[in-house]
Amino acid sequence: MTDLAKKTILMVISSHEKLGDTLGKTGLWVEEFAAPYYVFKKAGFNILLASPLGGQPPIDPKSKLADFQTEQTKKFYKDGKAKAKLANTAKLSDIDFDQLDALFYPGGHGPLWDLVDNPYSITLIENSIKHKQPVAAVCHASAVLLNAKNQEGESVVKGKMVTGFSNTEEEAVALSLVVPFLLEDALKAKGGIYQKGGDWASFVIEDDLIITGQNPASSAAVAEKLVSKLNA
Repeated sequence: MTDLAKKTILMVISSHEKLGDTLGKTGLWVEEFAAPYYVFKKAGFNILLASPLGGQPPIDPKSKLADFQTEQTKKFYKDGKAKAKLANTAKLSDIDFDQLDALFYPGGHGPLWDLVDNPYSITLIENSIKHKQPVAAVCHASAVLLNAKNQEGESVVKGKMVTGFSNTEEEAVALSLVVPFLLEDALKAKGGIYQKGGDWASFVIEDDLIITGQNPASSAAVAEKLVSKLNA
């Protein structure tokens, strides 16, 4: 049962598994879930998890490789409660906005396919902005902001400093021709003031209610900024 005295963060996770027209798989990038999850837990917030299909979201198999493990991912793999929580995400369509204080979107390539146009996600983001609640996203998950509109009927990223997985990073992982669009270009096309740091280095931008991180290395820093905003 949720402790209503605590603030609640909803982590919205992609349900998409197929990597474009290839035979490859995508899904949640483990670090982008694990690092923020433990930041939020340490801060004492309620953490709700949801995905478009509910249940266990797919996990990008590459994010399980040894090269991409961190202290937080190792902690997650040993954390039975956290793994059970992730295996039982709520359906996004069942989420009640009134119980939320903030939104957080971890990445992986999946959001490029199933969260960009998801009506439930868009409504949650629009309601968050309308009610002055923060929205945070890491890496490819910045794509969830593209089609959400502000009260002027324009993309919520218009005129906002934002970041997300860069064109050069996408090229480096050889997926520029596989993804449905390049996130950096899409954010710019919607009027976002795209910023980036060095490839693979932590880089976070906070502009009013929107907090975005460039890549997996930015995950914890985005979560920490969200915590600071909620505690302000």
